[in-house]
Amino acid sequence: MSKINRPPISLSAITRQVSTSASNEGKIVVAVGTVTDDIRLTTFPKLTVAALRFTRSAKERIVNAGGEVLTLDQLALRAPTGSNTLLLRGKRNTREAVKHFGMGMLSSLLYYQ
Repeated sequence: MSKINRPPISLSAITRQVSTSASNEGKIVVAVGTVTDDIRLTTFPKLTVAALRFTRSAKERIVNAGGEVLTLDQLALRAPTGSNTLLLRGKRNTREAVKHFGMGMLSSLLYYQ
């Protein structure tokens, strides 16, 4: 997949999504992208996380919290139908390149004349 279709998600975003509802507890968190660490997060709950990639520090924090790290292949063997999973995605418009999209300066000057 292209990079825009697999945005990264941080551990703090995963924690925020899981803690919003009591029904999310005990589910396997699935991210089709990279899971990154967030040093602002002091404690991370015990979760099972499946993703395409993990940064080294994110993987260490998940394992140290008593959680489990899975690849998507391992997830397919464990939950072939996708039951009891929570699919998450990072924000797509946080890339630095998105700031440069749009009309541009010259086009906007010609447009307003």
